[in-house]
Amino acid sequence: MTDLVLYRQFYADEIDALCDLQTERLLDALATVPRERFLPAGPWSVRGENDMRGARQTRDADPHRVYHNYSIAIDPARHLFNGAPAVVVPIIDALALKPGHHVLHVGAGLGYYSALMAHVVGNGGRVVAIEVDERLADAASAHLATMPWSDVRHGDGTDPLSESFDAVLVSAGVTHPQPSWLDALVSGGRLALPLTATMPAMGPIGKGYMTLFTKTSAESFSARVLSMTAIYSGIGVRDDQLNAQLGQAMMRSPWPPFTRLRRDAHDASASCWLHGAGFCLTADGTT
Repeated sequence: MTDLVLYRQFYADEIDALCDLQTERLLDALATVPRERFLPAGPWSVRGENDMRGARQTRDADPHRVYHNYSIAIDPARHLFNGAPAVVVPIIDALALKPGHHVLHVGAGLGYYSALMAHVVGNGGRVVAIEVDERLADAASAHLATMPWSDVRHGDGTDPLSESFDAVLVSAGVTHPQPSWLDALVSGGRLALPLTATMPAMGPIGKGYMTLFTKTSAESFSARVLSMTAIYSGIGVRDDQLNAQLGQAMMRSPWPPFTRLRRDAHDASASCWLHGAGFCLTADGTT
């Protein structure tokens, strides 16, 4: 067994110890998928979750340096990072992926987390990975070539989808779920996305809530907040008016009380935490 294989296994065990993963094949994915394949050439600019100094450089370009729980820069000038595994992997775990599942990943970057999900669903499943940056999309396509059941596309993820998915992961800050994502989910399917508000002083980074939606009917989804988040803002998937409303809602209730996403037409009421055109996050509790 090579040193790099041992590093990957320890890395997988450490993320499991931190996150108590429930998806067994996700643990195997962490120990198997080579993270360095989905990154720029080293040495790497890395940043720990509690690193007050900001990003720092690894000592060298040895691949074992990437098997730690930190974010690794894809493009530091644009604040683009491959996120810390102990932050991203629990979100994938919450999607409850199984072999044969079909997954949509919006904001695939260089493809690492798409590859983890592709490993989990296996060659009987499917992963559609969408990336708005054409250069990154091309690189992700090359990186995922060994997993032909994955399909990388260049776009912002807002176009109607011609297929159904068991799970959708959005890896960029949004103000609302796109209708195409909600429509594409099968009954019982899960959508995880970061609802974030931005302001000019924050640059491309928004803050908010990583939220999990589960489809109970065409018009209704259960909803729960998984964690707080700070993440790069999505391009083409944000609405300025909703951004302002979301910021106001966050000030009213730092931990949001909503339990459901409604798509039926209704007037805003006291139970509506964020009321938009075509959707509403509400605490009314009805189904």
